[in-house]
Amino acid sequence: MGQLLEIELIESEQIGTIGVGEATIPQIRLLISLLGVDENDFLSQTQATIKLGIQFNDWARMGDSYMHAFGPIGRGLGMLNFYPYWLRSLRHGETQDLWKYSFNFQAAIANRFAAVEQLGDTGLAGLRNAYHFDASLVAQYFRRYSEQQGVTRTEGKIVTTTLRDSDGFIESVSLEDGRVIDGELFIDCSGFRGVLIEQALETGYEDWTGWLPCDRAIAVASAATEPWRPYTQATARDAGWQWRIPLQHRTGNGHVYCSQYVNDDAAQSALMRHLDSAAVTEPRLLRFTTGHRKKFWNRNCVALGLAAGFMEPLESTSIHLIQTGLSRLLALFPDQRFSGVDIDEYNRQTTFEYERIRDFLILHYYANKRTDSEFWLECSQMEIPDSLQQKIDLFRTSGRIFRVADELFTETGWLQVLIGQHIIPESYHPMAGLLSDEQLDGFLEKIRSVIDKAVSELPQHRDHIARNCPAPDLTA
Repeated sequence: MGQLLEIELIESEQIGTIGVGEATIPQIRLLISLLGVDENDFLSQTQATIKLGIQFNDWARMGDSYMHAFGPIGRGLGMLNFYPYWLRSLRHGETQDLWKYSFNFQAAIANRFAAVEQLGDTGLAGLRNAYHFDASLVAQYFRRYSEQQGVTRTEGKIVTTTLRDSDGFIESVSLEDGRVIDGELFIDCSGFRGVLIEQALETGYEDWTGWLPCDRAIAVASAATEPWRPYTQATARDAGWQWRIPLQHRTGNGHVYCSQYVNDDAAQSALMRHLDSAAVTEPRLLRFTTGHRKKFWNRNCVALGLAAGFMEPLESTSIHLIQTGLSRLLALFPDQRFSGVDIDEYNRQTTFEYERIRDFLILHYYANKRTDSEFWLECSQMEIPDSLQQKIDLFRTSGRIFRVADELFTETGWLQVLIGQHIIPESYHPMAGLLSDEQLDGFLEKIRSVIDKAVSELPQHRDHIARNCPAPDLTA
């Protein structure tokens, strides 16, 4: 097969990688498979652990805890998904919480994992997982992979960008040492600076801090602790929240917060006070504005990652947005004409994706009942987008959730956050009433017993890592 493209990466060793432990969502496994990368080798080389979901602590009320667990909950029956039957049981006095029917959740809190596709012939799905990994090691891993595939890497920093007089397209970039590199398509991965998409093309930015007010984060790594929990933890603080991401060699921690309600020193103090092991790096401060470029693809430049926009890391969507941005670019890959219709479609699809993720993140903040801090009170009283209000109203009145087009988060994802944030429907789908009370009890009890048995047979998460993908330094 002939070579379609010549790809040159301009990168500077002087610019570090942001992150001290990175969390992902299950779609990352599609990328690993597409690239033909051995999953266990990837996990080993990046100090990775397994992620089965995200645990939210103190979000709706102090003392609350729930999880957005990956994978389905329960199983459908007849024409309905599982949750209308659970809602019916809830309305009739059932005390079993939603997560009793989540295999992912039950495995996560038991610190267990194995690659399980299906639970026999029960109709219940197996475990659906993502990863926690060291972002710097991942960057190195994919750099080696790319160079093996023929990508040329050029060390240097871009200092100027030259635009064509005829149409304003990028013609070339100049480096500090005077080298000039031209090209036809430019992909901007320069982070918040947006060296090409913003500094050169002046694309503009859609600011969402009115809905997602956190604007800073402090990150620090701490020593690894036992057990290696196979889930991310997000614990609400007075003016934001704190993440905890377990890796094989350390724990990634960070405090995401709104500088209007807490200053940097107090935010850092709160982070360090709540670490569960000794810090092994110095804290790093990051400033950001939630939102996105007004165009993700402008002329002959496509922005990816932080250059495209920033959705705070609450639901681990940053790497996924890079992945979908690349997939969308491949689907709409230009010829030398750079059709405006194709570019507009790329921007339409990407804007839709960002807006739907935005709504999901806002839900965590808006649907809170905390009265202990001004930040949380303000969040609960904000004006939210119509698209989110419609989703909440539909669920609150009739217990219905619909996934719109190809939005990222599934009905099950929305369900867990809605229930976890104490939005309880007033009714449920009438067809869930076709079962007798005895039939419904038997249906629910069978699911619980199958999941309980399956979890008891899983190995410990740490044992799974040790057998399949231990980091090199752990076996030296």
